[in-house]
Amino acid sequence: MANRIPRVPVREQDPKVRATNFEEVCYGYSREEAMLEASRCLHCKNPRCVGACPVNIQIPDFIERIAQGDIPGAAEVIARDSSLPAVCGRVCPQETQCEGSCILGVKGEAVAIGKLERFVGDEIADRSLGEQRPEVAGGRYGGGAPIKDANGAAVTGVEPPSKANGAAVTGVEPPSDANGAAVTATRVAIIGSGPAGLACASDLAKMGYDVTIFEALHKAGGVLEYGIPEFRLPKDKVLKPAIESVKALGVKIETNVIVGRTVTIDQLMDDEGFKAVFIGTGAGLPKFMGIPGENYNGVFSANEFLTRNNLMKAYRSDYMTPIHAGRKVCVVGGGNVAMDAARTALRLGAEVHIVYRRTETELPARREEVHHAKEEGIIFDLLTNPVEVLPDDKGWVRALKCVRMELGEPDESGRRSPVAIPGSEFEIDADTVIMALGTSPNPLIAKTTAGLETTRRGCLSAGPDGATTRPGIFAGGDAVTGAATVILAMGAGRAAAKAIDEYLKNS
Repeated sequence: MANRIPRVPVREQDPKVRATNFEEVCYGYSREEAMLEASRCLHCKNPRCVGACPVNIQIPDFIERIAQGDIPGAAEVIARDSSLPAVCGRVCPQETQCEGSCILGVKGEAVAIGKLERFVGDEIADRSLGEQRPEVAGGRYGGGAPIKDANGAAVTGVEPPSKANGAAVTGVEPPSDANGAAVTATRVAIIGSGPAGLACASDLAKMGYDVTIFEALHKAGGVLEYGIPEFRLPKDKVLKPAIESVKALGVKIETNVIVGRTVTIDQLMDDEGFKAVFIGTGAGLPKFMGIPGENYNGVFSANEFLTRNNLMKAYRSDYMTPIHAGRKVCVVGGGNVAMDAARTALRLGAEVHIVYRRTETELPARREEVHHAKEEGIIFDLLTNPVEVLPDDKGWVRALKCVRMELGEPDESGRRSPVAIPGSEFEIDADTVIMALGTSPNPLIAKTTAGLETTRRGCLSAGPDGATTRPGIFAGGDAVTGAATVILAMGAGRAAAKAIDEYLKNS
């Protein structure tokens, strides 16, 4: 029986080797491994995994196609609900979503849904880049035997598509009326090129809208580009093809545009003709503890530290964007961002300590990330809370003063509240401190756009469909929820695309 097959392990770099490089940790499944793992799926009559997926990917369907060796078919199933399988397969917390609901996980190990999704995304990206597969009947990527001419010779090129009059079709065709006259597509602006913005833009472009994404940084991708390290999400191999696939739909991307400074939302709508706007700017404003000494040299927010390394390539000797990595680094926090910052600092040559005020059980980071961090040599100082950053005589960090903690009663989140133990203060030698305590949305757009209301946490007020308090302006992802996951942001972008379509049709 399929459920008697043990979960197929994923090959990884040796911990001692990968701790010295920025290459991807997990190698992923081979075709044979993926098909074997896919065969474990029970194909439940009422698949709980689908309901646990924020975008409701038809998981048993795409897994069945993998088991049959039909990778293009699996890609088509995923594409109905997700445009970023190679990304989500790597960074989404499947253990608390789809895999966490897998019936096999009740008494054993869940199907490796995330690794299978990644496999499909990578396979299709490789085929698209390497083979330039044509559009054929039955799906985007087609399948079956190679195309041959009348003499049986393989056809190595593909004739470009043409109209009935023989004229070449050069790209996405503009909409036309019943008489064939060109109709100007309605313009929609997307602010932010992270997962929410990319998903919203993709869906709207498929609906026929003229979509432009405005990105504040010099490269598109949002948190996928600046926030997640190369060893977890390779940019050229995974992210770049995902963005190119969005551009192939006709979506335009303008970088170095800070909406609220370079141009306002009102100017986009009143002067440039955009009829609707989606705000997917994420949550990039870092939080600090508010303890003495946070302004000394050598104290970073995790956002700055990761942005310098991921976006500005500070870890590469051929880039002129160095960063103070330090000899001994303390990373304060226990989430995925803390793990990313700690593992990055380790690869830059530092001894790294994770300083967290609760126990390992309460760590909010993914189990896989904690496991990898431990394998690589990250030191975990648990039940420890910083109270002051201590300087040397030149104003640089020399130590982090901490206090021991113990767990008391559960707080509003359900986790037991940490309580300081009197007289337990001690110091951890450090020359760098990285604060990884969460983020909130940047207030710039809300402050420069009349009629946009925010919550007490500084997030944009928006309904389930993304509609904000101002007609024609929608929002989703971390800008609305605060820092969350890639798949939740993507789901919010897709929901907003549907709502924008309805709004424009009824305007």
